[in-house]
Amino acid sequence: MKIQGLLPNARLVNGIFDDKTDSTRYKWAYPDTKVWDANRNTREFVENMPVWKEKGLLAFTINLQGGSPEGYSETQPWHNSAILSDGSLDEEYMKRLKLILDKADELEMVVILGLFYVGQEKFLDNAEAARNGIKNAVEWVLKSGYKNVLLEVNNECDFFKLDGLSPETVHKSIEYAKTITHHGRRLLVSTSYAGKIVPSDKVIAASDFVLLHGNGVWKPERITLQVDSVRKSPAYTPKPVVYNEDDHFKFDKEVNNFIKATEAYASWGYFDFRKKDEPYEQGFQCIPADWGINSERKKGFFQLLTEWKNAE
Repeated sequence: MKIQGLLPNARLVNGIFDDKTDSTRYKWAYPDTKVWDANRNTREFVENMPVWKEKGLLAFTINLQGGSPEGYSETQPWHNSAILSDGSLDEEYMKRLKLILDKADELEMVVILGLFYVGQEKFLDNAEAARNGIKNAVEWVLKSGYKNVLLEVNNECDFFKLDGLSPETVHKSIEYAKTITHHGRRLLVSTSYAGKIVPSDKVIAASDFVLLHGNGVWKPERITLQVDSVRKSPAYTPKPVVYNEDDHFKFDKEVNNFIKATEAYASWGYFDFRKKDEPYEQGFQCIPADWGINSERKKGFFQLLTEWKNAE
């Protein structure tokens, strides 16, 4: 299989996580200190980045509004957002993000920077605030000089309701983000849908790269069909296809979602979450996160990734 040019990645969206809600902060306490520490979370993230890169990870997704710190949640009462209610940016979050982006730049890793997460949409004043958030975040990245950052407007847009973030209107925000420039530079922009969903023709046309999610794709062969559906869209022109979320593993099998995506020449993204009965070492997305490679599932992913890196 051709692997040159692909971006094997992982969903590491809670690298700058914090919780502004006092009634839920206790949930994220570290097992050793019994308290939550946002700066420790980011520090340990950065410390592990060279390990991930050495094993072949070329990119990761990190979000300004994170992702569910429980992996999957029916409700999300906590408040985790680098984007304030009016669309301005929280300085403390952005300081933590800078630490990660600086290290990614040093390591020559690509960052897929997600802006909005559905569990945090309720903390935005309105659609204008969301638009302000896009403008402020994109300008911050460009003016900071980062050239290794891709933009994901929102994670799984089909769960959003605000104008500009909903599945019917998000293509407008993609197009808007592409108009924001600094010294002639802009970011490459896309958005994602829930697992199994193929983006609309409007989103495919507007996007610089097409994001897919493999959650719910239980048969690896259906990954091929999902990628083919994108490329058969009348709106499609040659551009990268990237999975940046998939919670299916089976890395010891001859066929799995990672392999089928690569076979279709689409980049694949590892989404590792921790179930309630699983140990702390498991689950990159769950808070508190252990950012090391010390669970069997993580080892399986990185072992396969390293084999491919060495074969290249």
